[in-house]
Amino acid sequence: MAVGAGDAAAFAAMYEATGSRVHARVLGVLGDSHQAQEVTQEVFLVVWQTAGRFDPLRGSGLSWLLTIAHRKAVDRVRHSESWRRRDTTAAQLGRRAPYDQTIESAIASLDAQTVRTALGTLTPRQRQAIELAYFGGYTHTEVSSLLQVPLGTAKGRIRDGLLRLRDLMSPVVTEPA
Repeated sequence: MAVGAGDAAAFAAMYEATGSRVHARVLGVLGDSHQAQEVTQEVFLVVWQTAGRFDPLRGSGLSWLLTIAHRKAVDRVRHSESWRRRDTTAAQLGRRAPYDQTIESAIASLDAQTVRTALGTLTPRQRQAIELAYFGGYTHTEVSSLLQVPLGTAKGRIRDGLLRLRDLMSPVVTEPA
């Protein structure tokens, strides 16, 4: 009660009586003496700030104090693990996977050839509309204006051409026998 009222002498007496038990509880959770000392200080700071809210009808002062200690220690473990995961993830993202530039350029060349071949199968109108929209960077409205056709017609040519390209470029899926 006296600690809850802000009595520094009562707080000092409580600290002397319980400090080693609180530290032992925190050290048991953390396993690191330095962090256990920091968390023990945090526990007693919380006790000093919130002792006025302690309700003796809900349990003993020691169990309340040890519950705070345990929760603070677990919070520290979770916080440390969170930082460890972030550091590991950042290190993995920062590490570039080695790759073969020759194979990369070969695949890009094959992909470009596949696209050129597929574009060659489109009607001239579809190819022109797709080239303006996707290679020229024009909007559908601008394609419509450049080709001097209604907007719906330009969109239709682009859509139909893309559907045909999709069909030509997607791998053929066969049913298992």
